[in-house]
Amino acid sequence: MGVVAKGARCGVDGCDEEGARSLNARRVEEAGLRLSASGKKAVLCKAHYKEWKKETRDDRSLERARYDRP
Repeated sequence: MGVVAKGARCGVDGCDEEGARSLNARRVEEAGLRLSASGKKAVLCKAHYKEWKKETRDDRSLERARYDRP
């Protein structure tokens, strides 16, 4: 059973929504979201996950392209 399934709250400063996704904390901080607690994993609510996806769209597409084989 994962952290989100146990009812973890969003780890972004000032947000108390229910968590939807668990991501690498370093990658979340690199996207510009400020976390309230330190650790390896960060739990994000739906709104902050959507914001994280928008901020990292280019990085993620470049990372996928690196592994694509013709």
